Amino acid sequence: MFVSLASALAAASDWPQFRGPNRDDVSTETGLLKELPAGGPPLAWKATGLGAGFSTVSVVGDRVYTIGEKGDSSFVFALNAADGKQVWLAKLGKSGAPGTPAYEGPRSAPTVAGELIIALGQWGDLVCLEAATGKEVWRKDYTENFGGKRPEWGFAEAPLVDGDKVVITPGGAEGSIVALDLKNGATLWRSKGFTDAPNYSSLVIANIGGVRQYVQLTPESVVGVAAADGKVLWRVPRKGRVAVIPTPIVSDEFVYVSSGYGVGCNLFKVTESGGKFTAQEAYANKVMSNHHGGVVKVGDYNYGYSDGRGWVCQNFKTGEAKWEEKEKFGKGALVCADGRLFLRGEDKGTVVLIDASPDGYKEHGRFEQPSRSDQKAWPHPVIAGGKLYLRDQDALLCHEVKGK
Repeated sequence: MFVSLASALAAASDWPQFRGPNRDDVSTETGLLKELPAGGPPLAWKATGLGAGFSTVSVVGDRVYTIGEKGDSSFVFALNAADGKQVWLAKLGKSGAPGTPAYEGPRSAPTVAGELIIALGQWGDLVCLEAATGKEVWRKDYTENFGGKRPEWGFAEAPLVDGDKVVITPGGAEGSIVALDLKNGATLWRSKGFTDAPNYSSLVIANIGGVRQYVQLTPESVVGVAAADGKVLWRVPRKGRVAVIPTPIVSDEFVYVSSGYGVGCNLFKVTESGGKFTAQEAYANKVMSNHHGGVVKVGDYNYGYSDGRGWVCQNFKTGEAKWEEKEKFGKGALVCADGRLFLRGEDKGTVVLIDASPDGYKEHGRFEQPSRSDQKAWPHPVIAGGKLYLRDQDALLCHEVKGK
């Protein structure tokens, strides 16, 4: 079980950070559409002018926040949730396309923490802004301030806010994971002894053995560090390839990770005894080899797209596949709401609604996203306030999905 400040301050219908209040891509909303009409649910509004990039959205109260780039700069945008009109924009940092092949624009989602917003650009520009006005409070640079090493395709994690701390993974010889003071950006601690180079995964909060900790996945390890001081509590080697992206899943004392390029997934049981932690591998297999669309745990099962297998339902504790579906829908990202899974295909942007059930892949309608760009539809779909948000480069679509 884990909870962040963002979730503590957010209303049930808010989506204050990447993968939602608890960073698990599970919404608590109910009363949503049971079937998706062929033409798609009503489009409440469409916002344009957001620039290039693959950021999804965060939604709190009457504001929607996202990141994009125009010209030589990247920006944080605040939109009115009622009509999509821009409320303010604030400079984040440099624009550009790190990596080969190159993809322009920011990759991270902003994190809303009460009256503040934390946002990260692809080059490591980290900024804290006032949520109401966009006024800059403080800023840091992953490389200049922390000695961070930029991954091939740029920095992409979503900054984590926990109480009065901002926790990030810039990397660096003094400690890969860094805790900053939310109010002024001062460094509180670094994870001395853990200096793995970062990749693209985002931190999650866990309470294991009565100790609050942060869990992260890198190309070399799965690790848990103490929230109080960054001390390494446990670490297990786990080799990734090319790009390690999905967010870890923590359930009780179990930590689940997955990544693509043929690596697959692992479940570790983390236990505490006499003040010391150990992590033992429960299984390692290729049932879920998730590239970057995310894995969602609903009840006792994981759901996600597995390269080479298609959409998969996997038993969380045993690792066994309950069902696989490769023909009906292609690779994409997902979010869970009201007992269903909203899938978003990365090629056409098609949205499909299916049951979150181990009984099989069962569709409840699909629609083609209007106004598609020529880029991959990688931003995760978001459900907040009875709305489905689909970011696609310069545009953001807001669909009504509340049932009647």
